[in-house]
Amino acid sequence: MTTDHGAVYRNHHLVEVQRVLGCNILPSRVLRPQDKAACERAFGTCRQLLFELLTGYTGVDIADRGADPAADAVLTVDEMEHLIATWIVKIWQTRQLGEYAPSWDLDGVHSPNSLFAASFAQAGLAMEIPSPELFYELLPSHYVRIDARRGVKIRGLWYDDEKILRDYRGQPSTRGGKHKGQWLIRRDPRDRRTVFFQDPITHAWHPLAWTGQPAVGQMPAFGDARVRDLLKKAASCGMKPKSDTELLPVLLELIGSTIPVSQWPTQMNKSQRTEHAREVAQAKAAKADRPATTPAEPEDAQAQEAVVTVLQWPQRARQAQDSLDAERRRRREATVSAAPKPPPTLGAGFRTRNVFALPEDDDQEDADAGAPNAG
Repeated sequence: MTTDHGAVYRNHHLVEVQRVLGCNILPSRVLRPQDKAACERAFGTCRQLLFELLTGYTGVDIADRGADPAADAVLTVDEMEHLIATWIVKIWQTRQLGEYAPSWDLDGVHSPNSLFAASFAQAGLAMEIPSPELFYELLPSHYVRIDARRGVKIRGLWYDDEKILRDYRGQPSTRGGKHKGQWLIRRDPRDRRTVFFQDPITHAWHPLAWTGQPAVGQMPAFGDARVRDLLKKAASCGMKPKSDTELLPVLLELIGSTIPVSQWPTQMNKSQRTEHAREVAQAKAAKADRPATTPAEPEDAQAQEAVVTVLQWPQRARQAQDSLDAERRRRREATVSAAPKPPPTLGAGFRTRNVFALPEDDDQEDADAGAPNAG
């Protein structure tokens, strides 16, 4: 696989991914687009046949763009994805090649679809469907120890599951070599609500939930960028939490912000809107990539996952506020041992007794007041 010199192609995680997939990445030469000519030609064709016809096109040069291209951009990410996919199926794959016809049939009429059909007829189609466990194997890995009380700590947050880690708490793994005695934990950078642990006996993958999640209600999705902001704000406030439940109000305030829900799209600046939109899109992609049904996930976890939906601006802010209120209510209930009785309703005393009846001890008090002083 030939790539350019982007940062996403030069990291340890990508090296591990290519090892798992059994492929090799060959970086192209600097300032040599002909090393990846097929990819560059595809981008050029997309620009000439599709992007240049859309409103809001910025162009490769400032002279190609309009007076205000940002104001003409009216397509969302989902709409743009659907438009490109439709264009590929209806135009790209069916266009006539012309002078670029294959050498074995120069006078014939061919398109990419006809060439695909010819190649399949000649060599067949070897389709390899990966196993669902490949999703977990391609996630970033962490080698940590399992704490006897708190579980595992992944990049500043604690994750635990009493049932899954019951037999491995405080125990070293049988792994040797560089990570001797440590356990392998996989994390999804797009959704930090859970991490994944593989049972060494059954080899099944189990999700470990973040220990700071509220006991009731849904938790908005958050990624690595939000966790960095959370830990930075907690450190600046001098917080030394004994458990991650103390970080939950801070996280929900970062997600919900202090802006009213009705003013989210207008009062937030561009960077804040981009941050929340990216977080929602990443949570949606992480949920779509995760295997739908695996033996590692129990039925209740699957049912809980099915309830989670992708939220827009008002729903996401309202969910953060509801989760914050539920957490505060849980803390108040845990602090007060017995709930106080509610006060009586207004006017309840007038309905239970006669307000015109005199108290029984009034006559005795008047008699005592009229008696002569014995002294």
